[in-house]
Amino acid sequence: MTSFYLSTPHQPPKPPKKLPLELPWALFGGISPQQFMKQYWHKKPLLVRGAIPAFALAKQNDEYLESPISYSELIQLSEKEELESRLIQSKPWRFSHGPFTKKRIPKLGDSNWTLLFQGMEAHHPAAATILSWFRFIPDARLDDLMISIAGIGGGAGPHFDSYDVFLIQMSGRRQWRISEQKDLSLNPKLPLKILQSFQSEQEWVLEPGDMLYLPPHIAHDGIALDSGCQTWSVGFRSPSFKELLQEGLWRLAESLEDIPNLDQRFADPKQNATANPDQLPEELIKRLHEEVSKLQLNQVNRFLPGITAYLSEPKPNAFFTGPVPSLSPKSFLNKLAKQALIPSPQTRILSFRKQVFCNGEEVTKDQPNNVVAAWETLSANRSLTAKTLKNVDKSSLYEAYLAGWLIFEKR
Repeated sequence: MTSFYLSTPHQPPKPPKKLPLELPWALFGGISPQQFMKQYWHKKPLLVRGAIPAFALAKQNDEYLESPISYSELIQLSEKEELESRLIQSKPWRFSHGPFTKKRIPKLGDSNWTLLFQGMEAHHPAAATILSWFRFIPDARLDDLMISIAGIGGGAGPHFDSYDVFLIQMSGRRQWRISEQKDLSLNPKLPLKILQSFQSEQEWVLEPGDMLYLPPHIAHDGIALDSGCQTWSVGFRSPSFKELLQEGLWRLAESLEDIPNLDQRFADPKQNATANPDQLPEELIKRLHEEVSKLQLNQVNRFLPGITAYLSEPKPNAFFTGPVPSLSPKSFLNKLAKQALIPSPQTRILSFRKQVFCNGEEVTKDQPNNVVAAWETLSANRSLTAKTLKNVDKSSLYEAYLAGWLIFEKR
């Protein structure tokens, strides 16, 4: 019997609204997300064969599943200014930023090149669907989904990441070599962050449907074995405490505008004549100490809203366009009763207790209870259908729709 292969794009299934955190998942080789977090997350690598079972099942039926995003689609996307893309070429190592014209991109049959696409969840629904399966990890930690497509021999060289990453093979084969070496010094002579010395300790070849999880600072080198090799990387950011506190302090300083008492000017009727005029006055120090004590700046809760706002900011190259034509408030409500409102693919939503932040702004501030509840639902479920929402015309929910931050789900 002659085998024949039918090439069909893989269509990732959407996860259930409530992820089964205690049940075994194929994605993690038959263990639950809870077990994965306890045993592997931020601790040690995990190789999963058949993490996406559809690829192996198709092969058993003499069919062939391709990546959900084709080579030609990716090449078209590389021409977009709003999509961050990079081209890496080896022998010798070269590095360039997009957007790219088709002439600048090596042909599929050429060797030793890799094209990288950041933030693909904002540009293709399949990437967004794959990303949604990882919502058992806090949204605040999520960075994006990157896709690499490569010719034979293509890769980024031996390197390490400062964050957790899931490497999912979607097309072709890639050889991965990893090491837990302590020497992570980089080669200063190269245009890329490539390790000066890489000593492989483990090695595998990943086929479509396989996945490799790597915690931070694991040295690794991935080399494409087939032309058109596609690897999808789900990355999780790990900001420094310096970065978080700087951003939290900056936003806290902005919030002082809402405290009228701070508009009072300093006065010093008790100031004595001084023999040390160059010194900061003790009276001023005393008054500042009193005001700072009132602000409770030593309480971390004062910083957390600003940090949440910072972590909810969209990527720098995110671009939003409002609906044309836009619905009136009444039509908006009528549609919301029948059709789900969801975040735009580029929108980020995070919550700190009862405060919800969307794209860096607190959208629940001074809002009626029903609008606050709607935002809480959007933050938790990434979807909202409301039949009883009222007085929406001046709400932050309607304003977010007009700004293109929220869109109606396509049927």
